[in-house]
Amino acid sequence: MTTSFAPLTVAIGDLVPHPANVRSNSPETYDPENIAHLKASIAVLGLLQPLLVQKLDGKYAVLAGGRRHAALKELIADKTSKGFTAKTKVDCRLVPDDCDVTTALSLAENITQAPMNAIDEFEAFARMMEVDGQTPETIAKTFGTTVAAVKGRLRYGLIHPDIRAAARGKVITLDTMKAFAEHPSQEAQREVFEALTKDGGYLQAYTVRQALKSRGVQVSDDIGAFVREDYEARGGAVAADLLDKHSVLEDAALVETILLEKLGAAAEDARMRLGFAWADAMVRYDYATMADYGRVYPGPIEPDEPAQKRIDEITAELEKLQLEMEDEGLEDGAYNALYERVDALEEEARDLQEAYSAEDLARSGVIASWQGGQITLHVGLVRPEDTVKEEGARGSSANPTGEEAPDPGEITYPSSLAEDLKTERAMALGAAMALHPEATLDVTLFKLVSDVLASGMSVTQAIKIEARKEYRSHAKMDEIDETSLEQVAAAHDVLDLSWLDDTRAPADQFAAFRALKAGEKAKLVAYATASTTQSCFARDRQRDSLMHAFEIEIMPDIRAHWTPNAALFNRFKKAWLLKILGEDLGLAQEAVTLASSSKKEIVAFCDKLFAEPFATLTDAQRAAVAAWCPPMMQTAGVAFDEAEPAAETPEPDSEVAQAA
Repeated sequence: MTTSFAPLTVAIGDLVPHPANVRSNSPETYDPENIAHLKASIAVLGLLQPLLVQKLDGKYAVLAGGRRHAALKELIADKTSKGFTAKTKVDCRLVPDDCDVTTALSLAENITQAPMNAIDEFEAFARMMEVDGQTPETIAKTFGTTVAAVKGRLRYGLIHPDIRAAARGKVITLDTMKAFAEHPSQEAQREVFEALTKDGGYLQAYTVRQALKSRGVQVSDDIGAFVREDYEARGGAVAADLLDKHSVLEDAALVETILLEKLGAAAEDARMRLGFAWADAMVRYDYATMADYGRVYPGPIEPDEPAQKRIDEITAELEKLQLEMEDEGLEDGAYNALYERVDALEEEARDLQEAYSAEDLARSGVIASWQGGQITLHVGLVRPEDTVKEEGARGSSANPTGEEAPDPGEITYPSSLAEDLKTERAMALGAAMALHPEATLDVTLFKLVSDVLASGMSVTQAIKIEARKEYRSHAKMDEIDETSLEQVAAAHDVLDLSWLDDTRAPADQFAAFRALKAGEKAKLVAYATASTTQSCFARDRQRDSLMHAFEIEIMPDIRAHWTPNAALFNRFKKAWLLKILGEDLGLAQEAVTLASSSKKEIVAFCDKLFAEPFATLTDAQRAAVAAWCPPMMQTAGVAFDEAEPAAETPEPDSEVAQAA
């Protein structure tokens, strides 16, 4: 690349830095300790690689070779060095003034000399596109990298300049800076950045990502991909990213509206097809809420003549298919196709021999929810008010296949037997695991933490341990108390993730995982479990005695992890706040005084009170402030189903109520 540029010699004193050099914003690159080895090499061997220079204002500006230039200046300043003065001439190559590849030359030269930081590379690539008219494809070709890698660097241009400046100044880490790139809107980034740093807190990538989740839905998210077409058709705003998969559907409310509409349509279709009485939809199926619902099941029926004819046809086809599946030379694709056909036929036969009773259909329904990236139907649900308490179980599944016994001496494997054999093998495997507890513990914990912490597919489908991070939505995510988020982030920071390397095979990762100390494994499991907990209030000791007792043991006081703040108090009515102050906290006089104030003033008072209890409080008042939280949130306090409903207004005969 440089052979077409005219050679010349230039005095070291006539050399100046070139403003287009991509390291111009990284002065630490030229610190003496960073070029000491280069200085020593030049002192002994001389300048082996000519500098690329361009004539600027009567001087020769070093376009590529800035570190060598810095080393030469160090040699001039070093009185012990021999043969280097400002008048010493060195070999250079002159780049014409009208050359349109100056940035490319600078970047290519620097990459061959020493690695630049990511922000330098972004600024260089961006300048190549803006000044030289380059494309990601031509840049990738020039530097022998991939288009995706170039676009990955160019995505840093989507990050607000203030945030990039903070990363360059080492106020935040590069990893934290990159977390902001997950939302293409610089305005959203700036708002989150200012909100998270307003109190001088230390920013972490985890908290940044959590805060940005409330600002929209990525199109690569399964929900984003599902609703995108309808979302854009309705004019929903899209924050575009250089890589489309990182683009964000900014109107989260519209996303949820469209999703619920689609879920509702699927539920209604199932209701009409199956004859249920009602249909409903929910984004996430809340198992805690649905625990009060009943469920009905189809029972055996006597098929009519057409149905029986079809069952006989299915039985004959199943026997034929099972014979075909016994062919040991069958390829996997063909075998899987036969297996899917068998499943479909067995389901059809089951539907012909089972049905919901008219009574059950009249009181039950279907709910559609979003699970595992697809619509899931929950059928036969009975609302609490429609539940009929009956003795005994309703319905039972009939054998749908009508399979005949095989001929004597002939071994066949009908699907029902195949399924039973799978069960027996699983039981045998379970017994072996029970006899080798240490190995089983390791593989169980390994799968559990890998499913949460690693990216990509599950390491194995052989054991059913499902661990996925729980999606937590919140209308005011950027305003909530961050104590628990900080505690979880701190727990993540001390995890030993040396075993977690996507470039290694799962077996190699497992070996490294098993070598961890027991305490490190426990931390990993605790973090993984913490990431999967579902949103709920205090556990019902009758329905879930294990978690009820466990939560009391590990979290006797939620206030160690959470503090009420303005975001909470803003959602309370003025009368509720006065009642809390006067009755729960024992601050009756303060409540009377504040009764004539605006709600905004009362919220501010409560926010300050809980942030740092006032010195004027009595011991009893201080203890009440330190312990207070909504009763359904406290694990060791009043259970949710035992708590009295929140009053709309204080009691009429109380001093607080009279003042209000």
